Amino acid sequence: MNFLDGSSVSSSRALDPYGWDADWQGEFAPYAERGLLPGRVVRVDRGQCDVVTPVGTVRADTAFVTPNDPMRIVCTGDWAAVDPGGTPRYVWALLPRRTAFVRSTSSKRSDGQILAANVDHAVIALSLAVELDLGRVERFLALAWESGAQPVVVLTKADLVADPVTLAHLVQDVETTAPGVPVLTVSALYDEGLDVLRALVGTGTAVLLGQSGAGKSTLANALVGEEVMDVRAARDVDGKGRHTTTTRNLLPMPGGGVLIDTPGLRGVGLFDAGSGVGQVFSDVEELARDCRFPDCAHDTEPGCAVRSAVDSGELPHRRLDSYRKLMRENQRIVAKTDARLRAEIKRDWKRKGAEGRAAAQAKRGRWS
Repeated sequence: MNFLDGSSVSSSRALDPYGWDADWQGEFAPYAERGLLPGRVVRVDRGQCDVVTPVGTVRADTAFVTPNDPMRIVCTGDWAAVDPGGTPRYVWALLPRRTAFVRSTSSKRSDGQILAANVDHAVIALSLAVELDLGRVERFLALAWESGAQPVVVLTKADLVADPVTLAHLVQDVETTAPGVPVLTVSALYDEGLDVLRALVGTGTAVLLGQSGAGKSTLANALVGEEVMDVRAARDVDGKGRHTTTTRNLLPMPGGGVLIDTPGLRGVGLFDAGSGVGQVFSDVEELARDCRFPDCAHDTEPGCAVRSAVDSGELPHRRLDSYRKLMRENQRIVAKTDARLRAEIKRDWKRKGAEGRAAAQAKRGRWS
């Protein structure tokens, strides 16, 4: 079957709820001429994947599209070209990704791991049952902005915060941490605040991110409208969950759009997310434009507008510390694969070392 003729267009409409559009159809045209089926990957599991196609959901082997590059491994949310029939079926190609949510792995090679592809909204779930970790929020946001998706922060389990004043302060803390990002409070248990979230992510593809115990599975069930994900209570001692979600699953939502639920993330390492960090800390970078020196490190340099904002209370000191930390971490990750950047960092270290030694020597001279 050629998916360029009239019958193919009507057949491929079965993919419309999963995000299929004219642009994807144009990208798929060369594969349609070969008689392959278009489909979206809804789940990946040990070299095989489930792909929703115009003829239903099929199981396909990924052997022909699993390269040495971990950034090209088949991922939930990918659009693919698959065999129209036969046993086994194979994925023969992936269409170019529009966006990709990537974190660094824990390996010393600093490889990237793609958590979701072709995502429009990154929904970052935070539980109000435990103390908010604003530094982790900033990490998630940096990766979300870098991916090309629009981040949304959702504070779950709002029913556990009885005092509205306390809740308002928590929301304000997160809004300060996430400039330009919608911050919503929801209670999936009592269906509170979900209409706003549904309206926000009801078109396109949303990925649901957060630690175990953040209430992601409960939230996913509420958005999808049925018990599609197993739910277990978080531990009372620390609020941590039990990894009820073990794979990334793409789920259609009844009001429109699709949701990718992900397992709880213990580590949120940056991966070449310089622009994402800059977006998260747009307040710091805006202040930095008024620094005396364009390469100001916001440490001891004279005329530092960022340090002045910290001293006046305009900018929280925690925020500056977090900015420095994430910028250093991202620089180290990038430097491992960029020889020119490694050389620049080494020169900078030498320059700062020389300046430190010169300052120490001058200080000794004044007291001798």
